Amino acid sequence: MSANNEDWLYEISAKRKLIDLNFKEIWRYRDLLVLLVKRDITTVYKQTILGPLWFFIQPLFTAIIFTLIFNNLGAIKTEGVPPMLFNLAGITAWNYFTACLTKTSNTFKSNQNIFGKVYFPRVIMPLSVTVSNLLKFGIQLLIFFAFYAYYYVTLDFNNGVSLLILMFPVYLFMVAILGLGMGMIISAFTTKYRDLSVLVGFATSLLMYVSAVPYPLSEAQNKFPAWVAQLVTYNPLTQLIEGFRVMLLNTGTFNWIGFAYTLAVCMVVFILGLIIFNRTEKSFIDTV
Repeated sequence: MSANNEDWLYEISAKRKLIDLNFKEIWRYRDLLVLLVKRDITTVYKQTILGPLWFFIQPLFTAIIFTLIFNNLGAIKTEGVPPMLFNLAGITAWNYFTACLTKTSNTFKSNQNIFGKVYFPRVIMPLSVTVSNLLKFGIQLLIFFAFYAYYYVTLDFNNGVSLLILMFPVYLFMVAILGLGMGMIISAFTTKYRDLSVLVGFATSLLMYVSAVPYPLSEAQNKFPAWVAQLVTYNPLTQLIEGFRVMLLNTGTFNWIGFAYTLAVCMVVFILGLIIFNRTEKSFIDTV
């Protein structure tokens, strides 16, 4: 049978659709996805002294610093919630977003040797980062519940459970695709402009302070200048952080218009990131 008439099982081509997230192909490479997730989990703290304890240390120390500086020194109110618990709720969601963003933003640069040697769906790399960071998010969520139990026993703190808790998977999904989309956009530009990788860390630190992580949205609206309060209010990350606080602590600001706006922004950013990522993967190996 000639090569022209042979029925090929798979065909690899540079031609791609504008929006192409081939779930069928990703499913075919699911073993690779699982392998990359395991690699991300085991190698992060493999040659460290404290190892996985860093999963606990990072959010705890950050929450303690926030409590001392913003709540004790700055006298920021936390709407009747113990400051440590309030800060942990915001930090847990924020850390998952930043982990997805920063690690995805280095996809092309950190994996250029692999990409240049073997074919597989490139989007598997950022997907593996998003999935592997779920473990870290789960561990930090356990820390939050441990402190919640402590305050429940010692201070009889109990704000009840909001019905919004049923939307927890939706909010987690929105945080993931927002971080993934922004990370894919940045990773595409870092193939030509390497200094963007340095800017990401700096910009992420600044972004935290306009995302209502160390303070409630109500405080920002009362104390910030009008234009800053508007910036914080319409920041989709603020809506996500506040949503997590409403779900976990039954306190904070939530409305369906803000939810719909945030969901729309997350979807647009993800689709835009996917388009730019797919276009960049065709030629990035010539520029890195």
